[in-house]
Amino acid sequence: MRHHMYNPDFKFVVEPEHFNKYTDRELLQYCPGATMYMPGFKDFTDKILENAMPGLASMVLCFEDACPEDRVPEAMENVHKLLGTITDAVDSGKLDSDKVPLIFVRVRNLEQFKEFGEKLTKQEVRSLCGVNFPKFNSDNGHEYFAYLKDLNSRFGEVIYGMPIIEDPEVMYKETRLEQLMGIKKIVDKYHDLVLQIRVGGTDFSSVFGVRRGVDYSLYDILPVRECLSDIINVCGRNNDYIISGPVWEYFRAPKELMFENLQHYGIEDYLMRRKPLVNGEIDGLLREVLLDKANGFVGRTVIHPTHVKFVNAMMAVTKEEYDDACQILDTEGGVIKGSGGNKMNEIGPHTNWAKKTYNRARAFGVIKNESGFVKLFAVND
Repeated sequence: MRHHMYNPDFKFVVEPEHFNKYTDRELLQYCPGATMYMPGFKDFTDKILENAMPGLASMVLCFEDACPEDRVPEAMENVHKLLGTITDAVDSGKLDSDKVPLIFVRVRNLEQFKEFGEKLTKQEVRSLCGVNFPKFNSDNGHEYFAYLKDLNSRFGEVIYGMPIIEDPEVMYKETRLEQLMGIKKIVDKYHDLVLQIRVGGTDFSSVFGVRRGVDYSLYDILPVRECLSDIINVCGRNNDYIISGPVWEYFRAPKELMFENLQHYGIEDYLMRRKPLVNGEIDGLLREVLLDKANGFVGRTVIHPTHVKFVNAMMAVTKEEYDDACQILDTEGGVIKGSGGNKMNEIGPHTNWAKKTYNRARAFGVIKNESGFVKLFAVND
């Protein structure tokens, strides 16, 4: 798999790297990008076999929120069949392994995870990248990862875990720090099995009966912003874990977007000054992704296919950022002028930023400048 395959003619300064579930975790944790959630009972096998979603690099087949409880058995059977079919197609040469997205499942709870896990086969596991753990907290986290570790040992395979921090106990101010420190202790114990940490902005908002509108960001919802800040503070120190951004709920998807009329420069200026760019729904998404990057999130959950290329395009790294990151990583210490001649690069304080930027560039590629963001997503796939 490789990002941006929906736009094969785009010229990168540095091409994004290819990856699959067996890629070294140091890089793979940056690669999911826009991870699309899909109901587990819907059969997406043919879409994968036919490469009908060329921009989609990671997907979650959901047994929880997107799946009614009475359809969970049907969904599990469907996912088992999908995983086995994908592996068979790769083995037979029917499907290019480089066209297989990272496939995850989101379980409902520990019991349902074990029920699903006990029916997994070696063949199916080869196409399963990981498992998302909903409402992950300090009380249930150990058991999730203990069973995941057992599955890895049983199959001699790698299946990653992605905790979703969305539990109300994390949202409540009086229990948040205790919960987060407990969560951190658990993920540290199973560090090599943690691919990313995910967050639930919609769940956090629901605690207070609020919902962001299309014209402003989740970062404008004060209690949610405060909670996200604390999650980054505890779990994002020293690049310990990659944390992905929450879902954007709005979409408007005419068949043909008029990309030829878009500005090909100054995208941040347009978005932050609220000058219309694509449309209100997409502009809101792009604006929130800019704030994601500023706060250290990498990638995000998406619930509509039109969001995928916009999120992944915005994860690309400009040449100036890339050159600064390489300069910082190649210098012993001190302070040097940045590659653009417009900033200082202080080696010690900027090293964590440089490592994250360099790995994001490996996953999403390097573009010439800010105009490349629009050129990268401005195609009708």
